Amino acid sequence: AARMFLRLLSDVRWRAAQPKWRGMTSSRRSTSSTAEPASVPLPAEAQVVICGGGIMGTSVAYHLSKMGWKDVVLLEQGRLAAGTTRFSAGIVSTARQLSVELKMADYSNKLYQQLEQETGVSTGYVKAGSISLAQTQDRLISLKRIASSLNVMGIPCEIITPKQVAQLHPLINIHDLVGAMYVPEDALVSSANVSLALATAASRNGVQIHERTSVSHVSIQKGHVTGVETDRGQIKCQYFVNCAGQWAYELGHSGKEPVHIPLHACEHFYLLTHPLKEPLASDLPTIVDPDGRIYIRNWQGGILSGGFEKNPKPLFTEGRNQLEIHNLQEDWDHFEPLLSALLRRMPDLEALQIMQLVNCPESFTPDMRCIMGESPTVRGYFVLAGMNSAGISYGGGAGKYLAEWMVNGYPSENVWPLDLKRFGTLQSSRTFLRHRVMEVMPLMCDLKVPRWDFQTGRQLRTSPLYDRLDAQGARWMEKHGFERVKYFVPPGTDLLDLEQSKTFYKPDWFDIVGSEVKCCKEAVCVIDMSSFTKFEISSTGDEALENLQYFFSNDLDVPVGHVVHTGMLNEKGGYENDCSIARLSKRSFFMISPTDQQVHCWAWLKNRLPDDSNLTLEDVTWKYTALNLIGPRAVDVLSELSYAPMTPEHFPSLFCKEMSVGYANGIRVMSITHTGEPGFVLYIPIEYALHVYNEVMNMGQKYGIRNAGYYALRSLRIEKFFAFWGQDLDAFTTPMECGREFQVKLEKGMEFIGQEALLEQKQNGVYKRFTMFILEDHDTDTDLWPWWGEPIFRNGRYVGKTTSSAYSYTLERHVCLGFVHHFDEKTGEELVVTADFINNGDYVIDIAGQRFQAKAKLYPFSSLFTQRRRKDEEELSGYQRE
Repeated sequence: AARMFLRLLSDVRWRAAQPKWRGMTSSRRSTSSTAEPASVPLPAEAQVVICGGGIMGTSVAYHLSKMGWKDVVLLEQGRLAAGTTRFSAGIVSTARQLSVELKMADYSNKLYQQLEQETGVSTGYVKAGSISLAQTQDRLISLKRIASSLNVMGIPCEIITPKQVAQLHPLINIHDLVGAMYVPEDALVSSANVSLALATAASRNGVQIHERTSVSHVSIQKGHVTGVETDRGQIKCQYFVNCAGQWAYELGHSGKEPVHIPLHACEHFYLLTHPLKEPLASDLPTIVDPDGRIYIRNWQGGILSGGFEKNPKPLFTEGRNQLEIHNLQEDWDHFEPLLSALLRRMPDLEALQIMQLVNCPESFTPDMRCIMGESPTVRGYFVLAGMNSAGISYGGGAGKYLAEWMVNGYPSENVWPLDLKRFGTLQSSRTFLRHRVMEVMPLMCDLKVPRWDFQTGRQLRTSPLYDRLDAQGARWMEKHGFERVKYFVPPGTDLLDLEQSKTFYKPDWFDIVGSEVKCCKEAVCVIDMSSFTKFEISSTGDEALENLQYFFSNDLDVPVGHVVHTGMLNEKGGYENDCSIARLSKRSFFMISPTDQQVHCWAWLKNRLPDDSNLTLEDVTWKYTALNLIGPRAVDVLSELSYAPMTPEHFPSLFCKEMSVGYANGIRVMSITHTGEPGFVLYIPIEYALHVYNEVMNMGQKYGIRNAGYYALRSLRIEKFFAFWGQDLDAFTTPMECGREFQVKLEKGMEFIGQEALLEQKQNGVYKRFTMFILEDHDTDTDLWPWWGEPIFRNGRYVGKTTSSAYSYTLERHVCLGFVHHFDEKTGEELVVTADFINNGDYVIDIAGQRFQAKAKLYPFSSLFTQRRRKDEEELSGYQRE
């Protein structure tokens, strides 16, 4: 049995086929982890050093060598593919909720399929297909949403009945199923052999690979990688790639300047059985039973079955220096719930002889998405780790995107949801990570309905008003570790009912948010928006203005006290950030950005600002509490509190002024609300926050003031057709594609980043267009709701996906925002999208397989009544950030 198990993991054939490898380590190999003498010395320098010889490290090496970077060294502390990769279940699954993850998995599948032919190394690739089972209607809806995405991506997929499941896999018990999703092109591989095949191809392309070589730390000078210290000497290098898997966190913290990589290992169990009397066919579909928390695949005529238990066991919280991962202790008591689920799903296994219970570490991240990208603090330090048990599915695609990032400066897809810079140092606490991964691992199987929230690691960053708002019925969500209010539960409402209202249909908070929206439109509401990222940029001379003019697309040379809405674009004209900048004085600027821009925007500016002692960039997020006063009576409340006229004649739109509010001085008041409604945002030094809030609420009582949350804000901004960065806008979206030409200084003869790309778009047209859709035959009470990511069809052909949506309480309709593309019907080539193309189509939105008629619009709905676009209103609140 043991020999049979080792055959699954062996790399003997590969090494026999590669004579040059025999010289790299001693000819006799043992399975022990003691280092063996190496005969090939390390090079003194290289362009790139990769640490980690698992699927991620070998994939990065393979793709770098394919892109022409040959001066690459891959270091592995033990043997290649001897870490988590060695114990992977080898399931390649494209059924992913996130578009970028789906694309990575699809690329990996196609790569592995041809890898054996390319390298001569057997990868064990079998196109077995996969069946995801649904025991509940909500689970089936979730699968239908994924199926819609797979189909428009060209990946064959169908929703099937329980009877069809039994036909595809005769051993499956179907009595409790309501349906399933069948993806016929999903595959099985030997993950260790895939990794070795990638290493073979990389080696042939000139990559040097050294086993039994441990990296102790990375050398850094002036914020740049300069070299790597190993137990066999130093290698000078320009780039370092941390693919150390579960050791990535420790390696990141090993140097003088720590690189925070938030991941943590948990024990992961699966069992292997002897072959059945009638051995299972090698192409029998893999079964994924998320409601039973298990997966089942064929393995050498028997089965391999593991899962994600509700009570996971974190590992190595204190850190551990262990070369190769040996099989951890069997724990049958811990595995028992998963074994019971397996026997319920496949009752015929009762008499089957179990060969082994495998227990191996697997690393998980705080948000269940992998980590890739360049460190925000160290240039040239790249990371690819934290695969949340999907390493073999993502390996090919993730390695490709990271290699593109290194070679070209950016990957070919929007990878922001996976970018290391979405985390800050606050997610690197070992206690936080230990607690969070104990929640994350069960969530791998839990049903994730829209707008669910993590429960661990909460109340980490809070506004000074947190306790006051909480006592008034606030219900909280978290963004970048910051607590933000979703909505306020009125007194007397059944709280338990609301907390459990997890659904794809009309949610229980519908009427609560509706009343908050009504108050914003008719009276005045207060929303705590302290989580927004706030920077101050100043200089002794004109350096601040000169640099900001180059970094930002709109003209910032405005009179003191004016606010400019602008994009921070990349060379392709895409939004790296979407922000508002107030000119506080001739040489001082106040910048407000989305909450999750705190690390990304700081790194982007720091890497481009000159090293000038006259220029200062300061993160003042924590210094200010932000209160958004929205509604027609906001002007009355603020006038009475400040004894200053706040009417448009005295306080025009997009204006910023320091004022006194109540007893408090130095309040920065801006005439923007991020919603399109009239009002002001107050940036309050935190020591005054409670006083100003109390004054505002007391004074506002006679005007019908109430608290509101981000759900109301979202409804308001979407019905006004405002995009926000991170969901609607990203590094691949330009101002020209979302109707923001008026926020770009193309006519002013000033140079700025992204200018050439925008001029080209202005001349040649755009290939996608931000569009607003109003659902027409949709019943809010009984139909499935759109949330985001739904496919859009024009005249029956797929043209794009929604990026965000909300119910408009004003229009009494659902509004979806998304991008429309124009694909050539014969070649699939992207064509220019014109206003006529948008306006002359019949549209439907696909929600979990159900299609609803939609009206497409290029301008806000209110323009139907005004017949003109008010540029100042667009400027006033032409954006929303979450």
